[in-house]
Amino acid sequence: MLYDKLKEYNKSGIYPMHMPGHKRNGEFMPAGLPYDIDITEIQGFDDLHNQQGVLLEASKLAAELYGSREAFLLVNGTTVGILAAIGAHTKQGDKILAVSNCHWSTTNAAKLFGLEIVMLDCTVDSKTGVPCSVSPPAIEAALDKNPDIKMVVITSPTYEGVVCDIESIAGITHHNGAILLVDAAHGAHLGFSDFLPQSSITAGADIVVLSIHKTLPALTQCSLLHVCSQRIDVNAIKEMLYILQTSSPSYVLMASIDYCLRLIKSDSIKLFREYKQNLEQFYSDARNVKNLSLLYSLYGGKENQNRDFYTLDPGKIVIITKGTAINSAGLTDILRNRFKIEIERVYDDYIIALTSICDTKEGFKRLAAALCEIDTGL
Repeated sequence: MLYDKLKEYNKSGIYPMHMPGHKRNGEFMPAGLPYDIDITEIQGFDDLHNQQGVLLEASKLAAELYGSREAFLLVNGTTVGILAAIGAHTKQGDKILAVSNCHWSTTNAAKLFGLEIVMLDCTVDSKTGVPCSVSPPAIEAALDKNPDIKMVVITSPTYEGVVCDIESIAGITHHNGAILLVDAAHGAHLGFSDFLPQSSITAGADIVVLSIHKTLPALTQCSLLHVCSQRIDVNAIKEMLYILQTSSPSYVLMASIDYCLRLIKSDSIKLFREYKQNLEQFYSDARNVKNLSLLYSLYGGKENQNRDFYTLDPGKIVIITKGTAINSAGLTDILRNRFKIEIERVYDDYIIALTSICDTKEGFKRLAAALCEIDTGL
C-alpha cells in the first residue's frame, strides 16, 4: 500500500533534492508529525492528476468498495468535489436546484460558475427543530416550475444524519433530464452494513461526494468523488479537478485515504458489527432519558417515504434540548466541563455527537451515563 511504500522509501537512503522543504529531516521539526512520508511527485509515486500507478490502484479500490463507476481521490475535502461536479456539468447561466440546508460549496459553485441557483426551502420538524428529509414531491414540483434546471443537489445524509429518498428523487430528476448530485459528506460509512441506511451511490445518484475523514478513519481533508452513472462526463470531472485541486497534493493525505480503504476492505465485517453493537447498547443505555430526547429514538429505524424523516443514520447522535429546562449551549458546557465530552456541533434546539467505527465502548457508555445523569436534574 502507499503508506508502506512511503515508509520503505524513507529508509532507502535516497537524499531528497526536491520539495517539501523539510527534506524529511525530523531533527528540525516537532516529534509526531509524519514528515518522514511527506514527499512530492517523484519517480515511482504516481501523479494525482495523471494516475497510472499506486494512486490509480487506490482510486480503483474506492470504486470497487463503494460500487461506483469511477472514483477520484480528493485532498481538498468534499468542497472541491462539489465544486468540480457542478462546474463539469453546467455552463454560465444554467440553473441548478439546491435545498436551503445545502453546504456553502454549492452556493459558492453557483457564484464561481455564473449559475442561477433555485433554492428549495427545507421543512423543519416542529418537535425537534431538526431539518426534515427533502420529499420527492417537493423536488418534482420545483422541477415542474423550472424545467430548465440542469442539476439537482441534495444533501443526504445531513449533518444530523437525516437521509432522503434518493431512489425516488433520482427517478424524478432523470425524468426531467437533470443530473443528481448528492453531497454525502457525512455518509462515507454508509453501504457497509445493513444496520445503516443505503448509500446514495447505489440508490441512483449520478455523482456522490463524501468525506471519509468525517465518519471513517482518515485524516482531515480526505474525501472521494464517485461517478455513479453514464450520464456523467468523466473527462470533464478530471479536467475540473485538475483546475480546482492543488497541484501539490499531500502524499500523507493520499496515504491516509489508501490506508482507510484497505482497512475497510479487509475488516469491514468486524468493524461494522462492533459499531452496530456499540450503537445499539448506547440507545439502550440512554432509554431512560425522559426530558432530553434523541432524534433516532424518536424517529429512527423505519423507512417510510411519507414520513418527514425518510430514514436516519443512528451514528449521528442528535440530542434534543427543545422544550427542556436547559439550552443546547448549556448542555454542551456541562458535557465538556463535568464529563470531559466534546460535542461536534451546537444548534439552537439540539446538539450533535458524531460517532464512527473508531469509537470505543467506554466512549459510548460515558456519553449515555452523562445524558442520564444530566436528565435527572432537569
